[in-house]
Amino acid sequence: MANNVPELTSENVADFSKQDGFVLIDFFAEWCGPCVMMSPIIDELAEKFDGKINFGKANVDECGEFAQKFQVSSIPNFVLFKDGEKVNQFVGGMSADDFEKKLEKEL
Repeated sequence: MANNVPELTSENVADFSKQDGFVLIDFFAEWCGPCVMMSPIIDELAEKFDGKINFGKANVDECGEFAQKFQVSSIPNFVLFKDGEKVNQFVGGMSADDFEKKLEKEL
């Protein structure tokens, strides 16, 4: 499966989160085992929700200031935005099915 989720930088993460519609940012670190396990699930969900939710990945080592703004203290951490406002936050690893159900509830 192609990695179709862009990795954001400290320069573009704030603008990415302010897009119209739904945006999910996956806060991760390369040294985080559960984050690595969630990566293919995020890629899969990005395909399933194509056109409904824009997905992006933000490395907390690179985007630490933005992560702090949303109290990201544990990773993996997923922040869902709608029209630039945080609407929900999910912490920790989970199955693709569980994550899909959580996202469906928000749409």
